[in-house]
Amino acid sequence: MCLVLGCPGAGCSTFLKTIANQRDEYPGVAGDVRYAGIDATEMEKHYRGEVAYNQEADIHISTLTVAQTMEFALSTKTPGPNGRLPGVSRKEFDAMLQDTLLKMLNISHTNQTLVGDEFVRGVSGGERKRVSIAEMMATRARVQCWDNSTRGLDASTALDFVKSLRIMTDVLGQTTFVSLYQAGESIYELFDKVLVLDNGRQVYFGPVSEARAYFEDLGYRSLPRQSTPDYLTGCTDPNERRYADGRSERDTPSSPEDLENAFYGSPTYAKLQQSLGEFKLHIGTEKADQEAFRAAVLADKKRGVSRKSPYTLGFIGQVKALTIRQFRVRLQDRFQLTTSFGMDTILALVIGGAFLNLPHTAEGGFTRGSVIFIGMLTICFEAFAEMPTMMLGRPIANKQIGYGFYRPSALVFANFFADLPFSAVRVFVFDVIVYFMPGLSRSAGGFFTFHLFIYLTYLAMQGFFRTFGLLCVNFDSAFRLATFFLSNMIQYTGYIIPTFQLKRWLLWISYLNPLSYGWAGAMENEFMRTSLICDGTYIVPRNGPGMTKYPVSLGPYQVCTLFGAQPGSDVIVGNDYLEAGYGISTADIWRRNLVVITGFLIFFLFMQVIAIEYLSPKMFGGSVYIYAKEDKETKVLNEIQREKKARRHKKLDDEKTQKQSRDEDKTRPLAHRKAFTWENVNYHVPVPGGTKRLLHDVCGYVKPGTLTALMGASGAGKTTCLDVLAQRKNIGVVTGDILVDGRPIGADFARGTAYAEQMDVHEGTATVREALRFSAYLRQPAEVPIKEKDRYVEEIIELLELQDVTEALVFTLSVEARKRLTIGVELASKPTLLLFLDEPTSGLDAQSAWNLVRFLRKLADQGQAILCTIHQPSSLLFESFDRLLLLERGGETVYFGDIGKDSQEYMLEAIGAGLSPKVGPRDWKDVWLDSLEYQEVRAEINDIKAQGIGYSRYREQPNAYMYVVDPWFDETCSNSNCADATSFLYQLRTVVRRNNIALWRSPDYVFSRLFVHAFFSFFISLSFLNLGHSIRDLQYRVFAIFWLVVLPAIVMTQLEPMFIFNRRTFIRESSSRIYSPYVFAIAQLIGEIPYSILCAIVYWALMVYPIHFGQGAAGLNGTGFQLLITIFMELFGVSIGQVIAALSPSIQIAVLFNPFVGIVLSLFCGVTIPYPSMSKFWKDWLYQLDPYTRTLSSMLSTELHGLVIVCASDEFNVFNPPANQTCQEWAGDFVNAFGGYLDNPLAASACRYCQYSVGDEFFTPLNITFDNRWRDAFILFSYFVFNVIVTIVASRLLRYAKR
Repeated sequence: MCLVLGCPGAGCSTFLKTIANQRDEYPGVAGDVRYAGIDATEMEKHYRGEVAYNQEADIHISTLTVAQTMEFALSTKTPGPNGRLPGVSRKEFDAMLQDTLLKMLNISHTNQTLVGDEFVRGVSGGERKRVSIAEMMATRARVQCWDNSTRGLDASTALDFVKSLRIMTDVLGQTTFVSLYQAGESIYELFDKVLVLDNGRQVYFGPVSEARAYFEDLGYRSLPRQSTPDYLTGCTDPNERRYADGRSERDTPSSPEDLENAFYGSPTYAKLQQSLGEFKLHIGTEKADQEAFRAAVLADKKRGVSRKSPYTLGFIGQVKALTIRQFRVRLQDRFQLTTSFGMDTILALVIGGAFLNLPHTAEGGFTRGSVIFIGMLTICFEAFAEMPTMMLGRPIANKQIGYGFYRPSALVFANFFADLPFSAVRVFVFDVIVYFMPGLSRSAGGFFTFHLFIYLTYLAMQGFFRTFGLLCVNFDSAFRLATFFLSNMIQYTGYIIPTFQLKRWLLWISYLNPLSYGWAGAMENEFMRTSLICDGTYIVPRNGPGMTKYPVSLGPYQVCTLFGAQPGSDVIVGNDYLEAGYGISTADIWRRNLVVITGFLIFFLFMQVIAIEYLSPKMFGGSVYIYAKEDKETKVLNEIQREKKARRHKKLDDEKTQKQSRDEDKTRPLAHRKAFTWENVNYHVPVPGGTKRLLHDVCGYVKPGTLTALMGASGAGKTTCLDVLAQRKNIGVVTGDILVDGRPIGADFARGTAYAEQMDVHEGTATVREALRFSAYLRQPAEVPIKEKDRYVEEIIELLELQDVTEALVFTLSVEARKRLTIGVELASKPTLLLFLDEPTSGLDAQSAWNLVRFLRKLADQGQAILCTIHQPSSLLFESFDRLLLLERGGETVYFGDIGKDSQEYMLEAIGAGLSPKVGPRDWKDVWLDSLEYQEVRAEINDIKAQGIGYSRYREQPNAYMYVVDPWFDETCSNSNCADATSFLYQLRTVVRRNNIALWRSPDYVFSRLFVHAFFSFFISLSFLNLGHSIRDLQYRVFAIFWLVVLPAIVMTQLEPMFIFNRRTFIRESSSRIYSPYVFAIAQLIGEIPYSILCAIVYWALMVYPIHFGQGAAGLNGTGFQLLITIFMELFGVSIGQVIAALSPSIQIAVLFNPFVGIVLSLFCGVTIPYPSMSKFWKDWLYQLDPYTRTLSSMLSTELHGLVIVCASDEFNVFNPPANQTCQEWAGDFVNAFGGYLDNPLAASACRYCQYSVGDEFFTPLNITFDNRWRDAFILFSYFVFNVIVTIVASRLLRYAKR
């Protein structure tokens, strides 16, 4: 066992990843690593799962239980028959090993609890860490690398964990590397070797027993009671190291290079080289160990698995195990399951209702194509949600692939198979409604053929979106590509523009479009079974109002205008209609369309395999900081910070002086601050079947000027207790008395407290200084000058030693730096009442932890009341606290009072926190309740309450002597108006500024918006270049304008993830009353507006000029009006996207609403279903309420008003008049009634009738008038205002943060 030590950034994680053969995130790795003589390449190829790395972060599928997580891990690593005891089955082996691991890590009680994460309630942080440990142990890897795996564990559990590693190493012959922060002496002594790194350089490697002496010989002095790991790490830290008497930096190796050279010249290194040479010679000549390893790996493999495979389980077995897991994930996410099924059913009912009982007449021809097209698009584009799902699942997949659980491609097939039962049922229900309500061909063969094509097309599009999710590094890049293809897929399906009318140089797009084959197959299936009767508006000429001149049914001197109509017949055969109108044939349904769509399904499955195996983007290590450019002010401030840091490095702190200074601080007069007490606090949460108690009769207090520790075993309820006391719980029932100076807490409680939470959630694009200033500006009182707030922020930066990363963007920070920032953000608020901290030292090295606790001690000495949970404190750290609240499992108090000497590890062992049984025959909570100390605590609480109430009464006396009072705490504040420290406008200005900076530093997001608008508009325009005055060009103008209503759906899809990610930060900040939810919602919108206007202008320019808009009476002035409508539509898209995001708990749920909103609004706007064909039910309300109705009314009337129509030669309806009549004499009354014109009015045969003479004749029957265009424009704008109001209200009422 080798312990790897170093300060944060020294390279410990990099070393462990390199040893574990996880090298993908590095451009190159030099040197040679051998595993019993086997090189790294061969290990990666044939023995991948035998070398494993356990990362510091706990990444799991939050909706699986602990048992399910372990069951999957074990199912992929269960040895074959040769690797198990005779007579032990796979299931018995897995159950036995799972039970052993959970008992060993003391988490058997969490078996049926969700693993959870920061947003899904599950096991505690410490228990989640132990789930990670158990999962890693399940790999049974021969070489194991553990990266700070005791983070979040209490001292007793951490020691038990390392003891377990020691036993496994000894018994199973494993090689174990462990990096640890704050390792105690008892843990250190369990290791054989220790490696010390400094800035990536090896400064020591050797026996643990010789390490301290080695550094002492170099000239370093250890501090009293300092553990060996802390001492070794401290020797590489300029802030911590101390030189021996008579030694200094000048004559002691202190830089990483000097320490490395000193080690290379030491006898320890000479011994290392000698033993290394001997071992190389041994493994070069003696192959016994290597052969034993190969034989053991082979024995582990299940029957049928190739000898060369690096996996224990065969590919089919991996797919089976993954399919079961993915099925559980989908089944247990009930909210998403219910939402997706519910939305699909509602959408199907809406579509079915819109096209209810289509007639078998000419009028039903176009609408049959519409319902098939819309139904297919609706269900297929739900697969868009697969993109973010693929990306969110990538970290878990990368971890488990690194463990050798499964081959990457197995996940592709597992996702496919696991989703089949859900998607098959969902699409079947959708298809039943969409097929039978409109009255498509009612036969079993017709329905199942329709369902086959729709479902195959859905699966092909699902594969298409999953491929992009696997190929792209982030959602913005995937969104750019997917939207680029998406618009072309819709445009070139064959419905909007028939294939024979496509420009020849764009025809290839339709051949590569899976939607075109699915739609063609469904259309051919319908029309091979259907014939249409020509009647009504499809007969030319026909009777107008009050006319009886023409036959009611098709006569010999009339013509049917429907595609495929034959002269003299009023019956149009379905196949003729398809060939004439769309250029497709029913003969292709099986031989072409089914084959090709199946081919696309297989092709995209194959592409997913290629993508995940060979092309999946590598997530490079987060050890590289990205810095914002310095301005004049920050350049000066950073120079001052560097000078202070340099002076500090040169100065040797005298501990005696420090102690004396601290004692002086204690004697200074303190402002009166209020004491915080809690009595008989109980907390119950709802669980299936009833409620569960997490806290039981917890009592205690925190006085001003004291530092109180909250400790206990992992899962004892420490974070829960802190949340309850800090008023952060929003589910469950809290009972008991939580008082401030003997009085109930008021509206200003959140403002007077600060809470540094365990999860480090921040605005990722802000710099460290900006994040600290943001907190100070909004949380310190408005009357404090900005300069004073800035000065205090600089103090925080210095105290937390963040000088080197002041301009670093938060999302690039290391775990340790992010933890410091979390604490700094809360300290920047200068809490007047109480400072809560949840495990502030977890993830920090010993020196950083000591600096932090020392700083907390300093704050306490200045009068601050502090309560914090803490894990694994050293004796030095522990004795900095004044009092301790100790909890055992079940939220039971076992002690509250002063701290004794050297008690930190004994206490946890005594109450049975680890694996060892508790000390004594009685439960410690009973001992505490019967103790004299308990009675003293209750008496002290009563005294504090009495003093607080008495002081308040004293303050109220008119002639009372007023001594020093905290100037920042308003005694008169008792209502919600006092809850915020600053005014609404100041909050808005500050938050808007941060949002604008965040968007400016998110070029991927902004560029994606611009790219999508530009290419979307450009490729639409390519199909409609330089439109003229024919009827076909008129229809293309309508189609080009209709694409504008698709724009909001695209904007929504990109905007929702951004809003939901920002809401995560807001949820954390809002609990401290930094700013109001109204500010959050308004600021999100204001930040988007400039980019929205820019995108609208780009879209408009690439639409109007290439297509040649503005040819009507409105002229070029009309195109300016169209720009206004385009901007309004862009703003509507932004606002409706934010409404959906505000109403949705997650990204996966939000994207499910997009098809519903997009389809419903575009369906009832009067174009997809022409206004005259729409049923009265929809006309009376949904048509009127639809914002897209106003968009198309204003756009179409502006574009088509006064546009002269001249039919092309093939667009005339040709008919013969009766004998001895001219065309004008026969059809003149018809033309006068319905518009259009006769091209040859004086002819006596072959009359050529053009349906329209001016554009107004097209839009007038659609209930559109030119005079209402301004009214419609501002009705559309009012929808934008309405959405903003809904977003603000939803942000106030819905936060989806259950705690």
